Amino acid sequence: MSATAGGVDEPRRSPLDAICSDVDAYYSACVARHGATPRGVDWSCEATQGLRFVQLMKLCDGSEPFSLNDIGCGYGALVPFLAARFASCEIDYLGIDLSRAMISRARRRFAGPQRRFVVASESPRVADYSVASGIMNVNVGYAREAWEDYVKAMLERMFATSRRGFAVNFMRTVPDQEPESDPAARRLYRTTPDVWAAHCEQAFAAQVEVLGNYGMKEFTLLVRRTPPASSSH
Repeated sequence: MSATAGGVDEPRRSPLDAICSDVDAYYSACVARHGATPRGVDWSCEATQGLRFVQLMKLCDGSEPFSLNDIGCGYGALVPFLAARFASCEIDYLGIDLSRAMISRARRRFAGPQRRFVVASESPRVADYSVASGIMNVNVGYAREAWEDYVKAMLERMFATSRRGFAVNFMRTVPDQEPESDPAARRLYRTTPDVWAAHCEQAFAAQVEVLGNYGMKEFTLLVRRTPPASSSH
C-alpha cells in the first residue's frame, strides 16, 4: 500500500499494471492521431494488417460455429475480415482492448449481435479461441526482462481463457541487422520463434505451430491445447 497526500492508503500498482497503463496511453495516442485506420493501431497499411489476420486465423477451420476473443482488438479491424473469410460460419466475437478510445470506435463501427467490445486487459470470458495481433511488439520504454514478463503474463491469460487454443504474432530478430536509427523502430520488441514456442510448449503442455514464411520480418504462433488422453476400458 502507498499513502496519498491525504493520508489514505491506495493499492500499489504492480509492474504489469504500469505496463498496461503505458500501453493504453501509447495506442490511445495512435488512434487519436490517425483514427480508425491501420496507422491508428501502429500498422503500416491495410494489406499487411490483413496478411497478419490470415496467419492468425489459421488457428480456426471454420467448419463449425466458434467463439473468439480478440485481444488488443483496436478499432475492430478483424471483424470485417472474419465476415469475409468465415461468411458461412457463426462466430461469437468479443473484442478486448485497454484503450477506451479504441473500444469507443470499435463499438460505433461494428457492435451488433454476437459482436461485443469491452475495455479490459484480459478477456472476461473463456472462448474457444483467442487471437492477438501486434500487442507484444511495441515495448513502451521498459527493460527487456520486464517486457518479457509482460509477454509471459499475456500468454498465460490467453491460454487460461481459450478452450482450444490461441494465436499471437511477434516481430522477428533479424541477424546482422544494423542498430535502428529511428527511435520508433528501436522500441520494437524482436525475438526468435524458438523462445516463445518453447515457452508455450513447456508452460502450457501445448502443441505449437510456427508460421514464418509469409514475407514479413515476423512470425505467428498457433498454440493448441493438447487433447486429453482417451481413457481405455
